[in-house]
Amino acid sequence: MKTQDLKFIIVEKNEHLHVSYLNYLKKVDGFQLMGIYTTPHKALKDFNRTRPNIVLTEVDLEETSGLETIQLYRKKDWNVKVVMISENNDFELIKKSFKKGANGYLTKPMSADKFSHALTSVREEGATISNDIVKQVVSNFNRKSYSFFSERENQIVDYLCNGATYKMIADKLFVTTSAVNFHIQNIYLKLDVNSKSEALSKLESL
Repeated sequence: MKTQDLKFIIVEKNEHLHVSYLNYLKKVDGFQLMGIYTTPHKALKDFNRTRPNIVLTEVDLEETSGLETIQLYRKKDWNVKVVMISENNDFELIKKSFKKGANGYLTKPMSADKFSHALTSVREEGATISNDIVKQVVSNFNRKSYSFFSERENQIVDYLCNGATYKMIADKLFVTTSAVNFHIQNIYLKLDVNSKSEALSKLESL
């Protein structure tokens, strides 16, 4: 390992993907893979030996959410960069990841180029994010927002306008359907309507 190489580890529960990551490394210079783990427990146990500069971790892990491991790695080394990897590109989950302290978010499927670009971005910029997420972030900032609705109500209105059901909205926002129903009733009250169709019709005219 060259002295300037950055060390990193990968936490990925799907062992079939481990070979893919090893193949991606053939196109990456300046980095040293110190280990691939199926659980965060094993990665944390081995942390004092590996001393990674970067941790690439799957969000959906069997022991716990990858989001909950961010601070566990930081307790080992406050300067370690933690990047989330997931098939889920839901905007709320992405926001939650960064609020938890993630330094990046990558979506699957991975590729050699995406893998190389991500590591290089973390080294040079301190963070990384997939292109599809960048587009989604821009789209979210361009969404129409109504001043008479709260932030949560605006989120729900946006989902309603895109045809989402109460359950779909609840899953997206990590809340119960009862909570969604409560907000929707407030939305109806503010719009002075009694149904979803009336609400959507009135929103179109605003």
